Amino acid sequence: MAITDILSAKDIESALSSCQADDSFNYKSFFSTVGLSSKTPDQIKTVFGILDQDKSGYIEEDELQLFLKNFSSTARVLTSAETKAFLAAGDTDGDGKIGVEACAPESLIRDNSQADARHAFELKDGTGGSCRAAPLVCPGT
Repeated sequence: MAITDILSAKDIESALSSCQADDSFNYKSFFSTVGLSSKTPDQIKTVFGILDQDKSGYIEEDELQLFLKNFSSTARVLTSAETKAFLAAGDTDGDGKIGVEACAPESLIRDNSQADARHAFELKDGTGGSCRAAPLVCPGT
């Protein structure tokens, strides 16, 4: 599946144009502009799967550095500082990678000024609790 099956090419172009300069990437603005904040949990989970290039169930630092290239092959790589800041925002357990499990990674994506960035890709387990940094295992997929 291509990322443009979920996100519009126009929104992707707009989001990428807003962070062309080094050290201009802001994950909250990017996710909002690209349209992830309006997607369903399943759609967000699918996007996570696309970003997880090695299909390990995690997005590691090397994959995160190439994050923008998932949206366009001509996009730039994130700088070291941008990559480390993005990883720190999504790494909920300090293991150096961003994980996801059966539900959608919502809290980094939703435009919620009260949400702590450390809960990026945090998942709701259906009971109001949350699950963090688990391998991507989706029932029925």
